Amino acid sequence: MSFIDEIKSKARSDRKRIVLPESNDERTLRAAAKILDEDLAELILIGSEKQITADAAKIGVELGALTIIDPETSEKTAEYADKLYELRKAKGMTPEEAKETLLKDYLTYGIMMVKEDDADGMVAGACHSTASTLRPALQIIRTAPGTKLVSGFFVMDVPNCEFGENGTFVFADCGLNQDPTSEELAAIADSSAKSFTALVGKEPRVAMLSHSTMGSAKHALVDKVVEAVRIAKESYPELKVDGELQLDAAIVGSVAASKAPNSEVAGKANVLIFPNLDAGNIGYKLVQRLAKAEAYGPMLQGIAKPVNDLSRGCSWEDIVGVVAITAVQAQGMK
Repeated sequence: MSFIDEIKSKARSDRKRIVLPESNDERTLRAAAKILDEDLAELILIGSEKQITADAAKIGVELGALTIIDPETSEKTAEYADKLYELRKAKGMTPEEAKETLLKDYLTYGIMMVKEDDADGMVAGACHSTASTLRPALQIIRTAPGTKLVSGFFVMDVPNCEFGENGTFVFADCGLNQDPTSEELAAIADSSAKSFTALVGKEPRVAMLSHSTMGSAKHALVDKVVEAVRIAKESYPELKVDGELQLDAAIVGSVAASKAPNSEVAGKANVLIFPNLDAGNIGYKLVQRLAKAEAYGPMLQGIAKPVNDLSRGCSWEDIVGVVAITAVQAQGMK
């Protein structure tokens, strides 16, 4: 069974309420129909029921049994506005601005639904930037207890691949932190290992990637990764992590035997931590396009409740996958 099939099976076992605020996007409507058909989640769309119904009919989509919340008419809007004002008044928000925000910004409305336990998670980003998706989540839901920073990861599922966990990897950070410090890289490694365990159900083996393997090159960029490995091993002693490692040394056993023979991670890594956002973003897109991998994300880790981002280049099939993953994350937050 493929990674995403296993995730879908888990999602069906305990269906969660997932809100999709981008109801004006055709991909969202197509994804919603498929999610309902596969019984992956209880779906909530935000917007005008009349408009959503008309848009679905126009593209030949049967939406079936889902909930549509219209901020203009919902009795919850006033309650959410009061709560949003209380949360943001110290930052200068007025009651009028709180209500106006909820009426105009469906992402914030969806975040308030998750905050108030009227939904278990949210997926957005098909037509919004990562910043637009993340900002209200951080302002309203905030970070999980003990989390040092929020980061972004992809689950990469590479067909016919003997590396990683039968071709499944977590790549991080590929969508959020541009130039993490050594301390931040260590925290990303810990969060990514936990995400791998939660979603893949296997032991994470974390490689801190670099253009150098175990001192083969000298540079400040290498030093940053070396220090990140030291901090990770000290701060998270239960974590199976090593580096600095070049990509081939991290995942190919024969290369690891030559370049890092004493490492328990080298040649077997299934969680890859990139030194900066350039490397991470380029890396996941290379694997997605050239290896024909399924790329699920950028998922967000470190937020107190599941909120996940989508690439604006995503397909409706990608949305289905991310909703299923979000539902499984919500199951783990009981």
